[in-house]
Amino acid sequence: MSTNATYVYCLIESPRPPSLSRTPRGLPAGTPPALLAIGTRLWAVVADVPLSEYGSARLEQRLRDINWVADMAVAHEAVVERFASAKRAAVVPMKLFTMFSTRERAMSELAARRGAIDTVLERIRGCREWGIRVTHAAPPRVTGSRASTPATGTAFLIAKKRARDQARDRQQRAADAAERTFDSLARLARGAHRRAAPADATTPPLVDAAFLVSDVGQTRFKAAVKRAARLCRDADAALVLTGPWPAYNFVQSLPEGA
Repeated sequence: MSTNATYVYCLIESPRPPSLSRTPRGLPAGTPPALLAIGTRLWAVVADVPLSEYGSARLEQRLRDINWVADMAVAHEAVVERFASAKRAAVVPMKLFTMFSTRERAMSELAARRGAIDTVLERIRGCREWGIRVTHAAPPRVTGSRASTPATGTAFLIAKKRARDQARDRQQRAADAAERTFDSLARLARGAHRRAAPADATTPPLVDAAFLVSDVGQTRFKAAVKRAARLCRDADAALVLTGPWPAYNFVQSLPEGA
C-alpha cells in the first residue's frame, strides 16, 4: 500500500513542457513540483505528499488550525503563481488539497475531464483575475463645538435625529457608489464574480468581487478602477484593488481528487 498521494497544484496549457526552473518548494514534506503529461498541450504540476501528513484523517484534524491552512495556501499559491506569470501559458489553478491516490489515477481522472478542462481554458485563456473590495470609510470624527452637548432636551433629540439621518444618507451614498463600481468594472471584464460575506461578519464589505480581465484590457481596467476609487472616496467609501491572480474564482467543474 502506498504511503504517498499525488498532489496537484495546477494545470498548464502549453505547446511544450513548461520550465520548472525557479519553482518554489511547495507544500512541506512534499517532493519538489514535477510535470505530469495529461494529453496534447496539457500538463499537471504535481508532487508526492506523505499520507502521514496529508491523509484524510490527519487532514481533517489539521484543517481546524487556521494558521496551518493559511501557511499551506501560501505554499500552494506560490507554485501556481510561478507558472501563471509565464508568457504564452494558460494556467488552471486547482483547489487547495486536490489529491489523487497515485499519479496514474491523477492522469486518468484529469484526462477523463478533458472536455471540462478545455471549457475552463477557453474562458480564462489570456486573462488574469483582479479583485476589488469596497467598504465604508471611517466616519468623520466630531470635534470642537460640533461635539458640544445641546442646551435643551428638544435640541438634543433634533441633533440625534440629524446625526442618524446623516449616517443613513452616508451609508446609502457609499452603497450606491459600490454598486456603480461593480457594474462599471464588470462591463470591462470577461467575467465577474461577487463573493458573499461570511455569515458571522460584523462589518461586511459593500462589494467584494473578482473580475476576469484580459491581459490586453488590463490597462483600461486599472484606469477604470482609479476613477471608481475617486467615486467611492467622494461617497465616503474605500476601494482596494488586488491582483493580478490566477483565475481561482472562474474555475468550476474540475475534479477535486480521488
